Amino acid sequence: MKKLAVQAFAKAGAGLLLCGLLLFGPAGTLHWAGAWRFLAVLFLPMVAVGVVLLCKDPELLKKRLNAKEEQATQRGVILVSALLFVADFVLCGLDYRFGWSALPGWLEWAAMAAFLLGYALYGEVLRENAWLSRTVEVQQGQQVVDTGLYGAVRHPMYAATVLLFLSMPLILGSLWGFVLLLAYPAVLVPRILNEEKVLKEGLPGYEAYMQKVRWRLIPFVW
Repeated sequence: MKKLAVQAFAKAGAGLLLCGLLLFGPAGTLHWAGAWRFLAVLFLPMVAVGVVLLCKDPELLKKRLNAKEEQATQRGVILVSALLFVADFVLCGLDYRFGWSALPGWLEWAAMAAFLLGYALYGEVLRENAWLSRTVEVQQGQQVVDTGLYGAVRHPMYAATVLLFLSMPLILGSLWGFVLLLAYPAVLVPRILNEEKVLKEGLPGYEAYMQKVRWRLIPFVW
């Protein structure tokens, strides 16, 4: 338990440091209120969720910390996603530095509310699905979850991340950062299709679930 706690908080700390460098470095200043608000709404709920999982479900926390993908398709998607987010943070920092965007304050606060809603949905997915690994795999004893959010779309975790990630550049006050992250849902497509192929082949009942729940990511869209 202690080793898992150290691993989790070390990873969160490293993520906080990296995000700070990617934002404040290009911005050329630490006096950026939007960036501090963003880091607060990103990492404070993350730490809270980590503490809850550590106390209530350490096995799920261990799965969430494991990011070693076996699928080549998934490794490619993770690489592209990582490059996309690094580029977006740098762009948001430069946007703040040179004043390329002029978003109204109410939009930044509305984006914070949307971000927290995304976090709430993400937390609900964690509650509903005890097999929610960060890697695409079929686990021993895994069963199909088809209730709650999984009764609306087949991949509610990814739907929550779309809301989270599209909100981020708006919290940072960057229209151009938002435009860049519009590519994120497209990046998810090969990940979702590959994941469904793996689950269809290895998880009993998943093919029937695919027929029951039609929409993958967004109801009535896809």
